[in-house]
Amino acid sequence: MVEQKDAIESALVKYKPLLAKISLGGVVGYSAGYATKKIGRVVLFVAGVGFMVSQSLVYAGYLEIDWMKVTDDAIKSVDTDGDGKLTTDDVKTYWKRFRELMTRKLPNAGGFSLGFLMGVKSG
Repeated sequence: MVEQKDAIESALVKYKPLLAKISLGGVVGYSAGYATKKIGRVVLFVAGVGFMVSQSLVYAGYLEIDWMKVTDDAIKSVDTDGDGKLTTDDVKTYWKRFRELMTRKLPNAGGFSLGFLMGVKSG
């Protein structure tokens, strides 16, 4: 009697090299995306609490903050193209730098970006 392979087994055998390449990049991408979202939540929480404390001190008269200067300085520090605004081009530049950092010398990093997005979504 001849054992028949089902469609999934056949596809796995056929695409094994491709799946191995995508899966390594995808798994590390997913892990990095998941961690990024978790860390981002903590950073945003700390920033929010810091803002509330600062604004409470401003309200009570203990502190003066020039929010326009804070805004201008913050934008200058993250503006990569020098246009004075935070745009999608700036975000793309940071994404490219981050992706290069995460995938340098990583074998088979092809699925990193997709895995990263999936990790961010599920984190």
